[in-house]
Amino acid sequence: MADRVAVIGAGVVGSAVALALARRGADVIVLEAEEEPGLAASGTNSGILHTGFDSVPGELETELMLRAGELREPVLEALGLPVLRCGAEMRAGDPAQRSAVAGLADNAVRNGIPARLTDDGVLEVPGEAVTDPVRFTLALAEAAARHGAEVRTSFEVEAIDDDGGTLIVSGPGDDQVACAVAVNCAGLGAGRVARMVGDASFEIYPRKGEFLVFDPAAPLDRILLPVPTKRTKGVLVFPTIDGKVVAGPTAVDQDDAGDWTVRPEAHDEILAKAAAMYPPLRGAEPAFAYAGLRPAGRDSNYVIGPARADGRVISVAAIRSTGLSASLGIAERVAGLVGDAGIELGIEKALISAPAPEASGPWWRRTAEYQTA
Repeated sequence: MADRVAVIGAGVVGSAVALALARRGADVIVLEAEEEPGLAASGTNSGILHTGFDSVPGELETELMLRAGELREPVLEALGLPVLRCGAEMRAGDPAQRSAVAGLADNAVRNGIPARLTDDGVLEVPGEAVTDPVRFTLALAEAAARHGAEVRTSFEVEAIDDDGGTLIVSGPGDDQVACAVAVNCAGLGAGRVARMVGDASFEIYPRKGEFLVFDPAAPLDRILLPVPTKRTKGVLVFPTIDGKVVAGPTAVDQDDAGDWTVRPEAHDEILAKAAAMYPPLRGAEPAFAYAGLRPAGRDSNYVIGPARADGRVISVAAIRSTGLSASLGIAERVAGLVGDAGIELGIEKALISAPAPEASGPWWRRTAEYQTA
């Protein structure tokens, strides 16, 4: 196993990284703490595939989101992933918001994203789309396996040690994996994994995002975006692949990475803002509610690179709400870093086509029920 790469975490980013490496001929093993891929942040987001129209030009997050947009279509087609190409709109509510929306229209131009600002101050972004984030994650993990990667679940990393130049990744009991390079895609646990090799340069904390799921009287035909603030993109309203309407998220910083519950006050916090954008939700009661914990970095975002204390461990951390959208771009970047770390990679092979796997139940219910069981 002298040239093996261990990918720690089988969320959407870890699964995308495993696939990118396996397609380039690497010997890959994926180590996932949960019982299946996509049972944490990757299964409790909005499922929106963002174009990056509103991302800050020049930042790494923006670069990787835009690159993912270039890479995505062949992957969606080969893996048979469902996509609702509904577009999005952002409507200004007052003169200050009108100025902000106009600024975002200019930002979209700088990022090369098609967008249109109407005379009444509505920004239309036709490229925004919705997918099933669980099927997206599972499809990437299964595609990685088809290309030769081993995916091992219920393997929570407890230690990483050096044994004569080989990394030994230890899990439950006596379970160990030897590898030459480890890629830390552990999400909420990424800071803990980094400290195992002496890297305390970043800290991860859970930022809770709560969502309400509605059975609509009529289908919603686009994503409705609020005008963002400096802290958050705010509560949005969007359709799902299975015909629901979802409103959220909140943004609640917390310390407990095991608290996936929806706060009682989240109902009113979300519904008031959502109904202002989408009046059919006034007085509506949700059919379901769920919360996701985003792995936010304290004073950091998109920490991607070799660990400071050991270059054989590559950190892919503080990937917040855009992880689904940017995953393919992140994976390409990480493959380059793995090559720089000494793993010989070949030319990327054509993606082996196969239908996306079905998850048990709706994606918005699966992870929520697992985490709160």
